[in-house]
Amino acid sequence: MNHFGIRFSFSTFGESHGAGIGCLVDGVPAGLAIDEAFIQAELDRRKPGQNEFATARKEADKVEILSGTFEGLSTGTPIAMVIYNTNQKSKDYTNIKDLFRPGHADFTYWHKYGIRDYRGGGRSSARETAARVAAGAVAKLMIKGVGIEIQSGIIEIAGIRSETLDFDYVSSSEIYTLDKNAEEAQKAAILEAKNRHDSVGGAVLVKIKGAPVGLGEPLYYKLDAILAEAMMGINAVKAVEIGDGMASSRTTGSANNDPITAEHFSTNHAGGILGGISNGEDINVSVYFKPTPSIFIDQETIDIRNTPQHIALKGRHDPCVAIRGSVVAESMAALVIADMLLLNMGRKMDGLLNYYA
Repeated sequence: MNHFGIRFSFSTFGESHGAGIGCLVDGVPAGLAIDEAFIQAELDRRKPGQNEFATARKEADKVEILSGTFEGLSTGTPIAMVIYNTNQKSKDYTNIKDLFRPGHADFTYWHKYGIRDYRGGGRSSARETAARVAAGAVAKLMIKGVGIEIQSGIIEIAGIRSETLDFDYVSSSEIYTLDKNAEEAQKAAILEAKNRHDSVGGAVLVKIKGAPVGLGEPLYYKLDAILAEAMMGINAVKAVEIGDGMASSRTTGSANNDPITAEHFSTNHAGGILGGISNGEDINVSVYFKPTPSIFIDQETIDIRNTPQHIALKGRHDPCVAIRGSVVAESMAALVIADMLLLNMGRKMDGLLNYYA
């Protein structure tokens, strides 16, 4: 499936070493101001080649809007966007065209389809996530109009935890960390692995602020379930927690319940969601990325004929995919919230009467 969402939806196309990648965003209400500079700024946050903590692949990630806007406003029709690939080095992959890279989707794509694009993984490459960021930028423009803001930052790299959660600091950090006191140790862990031709994993916290009570469509399109689905669909993500997540399984009901006052919930162990519906508190989603599987260490594998082989990779890869992955997680959260806002509008007669009366 290349499609996500119901009312506010998007689909993506393209491969890592093809002509380009892009997306088609549908369900955008007419009259939304489409800030192209903002969309490009979002892509710039994710783009490769910015520092020593990311892949050396240099891509401008310049987005071009092909349809769905007129005089700076959305028309209510599908918004198509394309990002052309300009810095492919497909020759880096010719020596492994018949080999399966450990930790990658090569093995499963080959067995599912009987064919695979070996140039950087083709469709399974994280290069595709640039299109999700472009779509997510449009979603952010929409949800900003109703006072919803989404933030993200690194909470852990190589087991080094961010104890302070300072979202204001993220934009000034090369690795988007939430804790300036942990930053040097986190950076050192990345570079130490990189110098060994290895990689490290990391975790991201996504915070959704200002979401109203009522978002989520029980029983089978719950807000927490779809947020988890959106995050698990990002390359290299292996686990997702809502609120206290796994820690809630190790406590008691009396400690885990969030007391309710006339003004708000006293605590937020639930992460802003109860029964699959937003409760008005901040929505907290923790997203866990595995170490980048593209490493430059000799590994055992097999080829397409099931013959044992050794593989030595070339190319340009992130030593910690969680860093740029944080921008993608933020974008996917925005796409979910935009969809939920539109779905929720017709759940009460008041909503229909306000529009049609």
